[in-house]
Amino acid sequence: MRVTAAVLLVLCLLAVSHAWDCQKVVNIKNLMQIDAGLGQVVATDTSQVPYYLVGDTWIRLPGSLKHITVGPAGIWGVNKADSIYKYVAGNWVQAAGLLKQLDAGGEQFIVGANMDDTPFCLTRSATVGYKGPGSPLPWTGLPGAVKYYSCGPFGCWAVNKNDDIFLMSLNQDCQNNGWSHIDGKLSMIEVATDGSVFGVNSAGSVFTRDGITASKPEGTGWSNIPMSMRMGHVTYDLSRLWVVSKTAVTMVCTP
Repeated sequence: MRVTAAVLLVLCLLAVSHAWDCQKVVNIKNLMQIDAGLGQVVATDTSQVPYYLVGDTWIRLPGSLKHITVGPAGIWGVNKADSIYKYVAGNWVQAAGLLKQLDAGGEQFIVGANMDDTPFCLTRSATVGYKGPGSPLPWTGLPGAVKYYSCGPFGCWAVNKNDDIFLMSLNQDCQNNGWSHIDGKLSMIEVATDGSVFGVNSAGSVFTRDGITASKPEGTGWSNIPMSMRMGHVTYDLSRLWVVSKTAVTMVCTP
């Protein structure tokens, strides 16, 4: 039997692909960004309206946000002016600083990146204790330049303007050991509460990092998750993979 190069390529791709069952989410439209953590799901739509998922119902939250995040550090968001907000007792309370993207997935600390791609970290004590303008917010600048930044129990992952991927060990006091370069190219990346890592590349393909453990936080390699359309955003929690397409269609997938 003659095996062509094209057949070998297809076989190789299938070997590193994970098949998931994906269904279109029909009760919400035009989402732009979504984040899941600790059994909670939040999202913003193309009109920058924020939402919180309760059961199967999307509840509209007050305010206007271009990015929203949920995790051990609570619910936080940023608006079109890069102003930062924490959701406290049913209302958004503005926090000092400017970030274009942030993430609440760390061990009760916040990370994010500003308009110049400078990464920042807010300690656990400051994050948990923040109740309003009178609370201290000692943002710590971190080395490097990243456009998207997300943390989990085994470390923080980020991508830069060239879609290069990096991993950093970061603790609740924002102490770190610098960035380590990871193979591959992604345009955005998200770390789940259980440490799983997912991302989307510039072509709209979705990937997950294999082999991640506490002793091997960098994992072993990337596997493709086939999708029926080009995706722009991804998040994962409790065996549910949420993906938003470049045309604002939302899918939820299970392995």
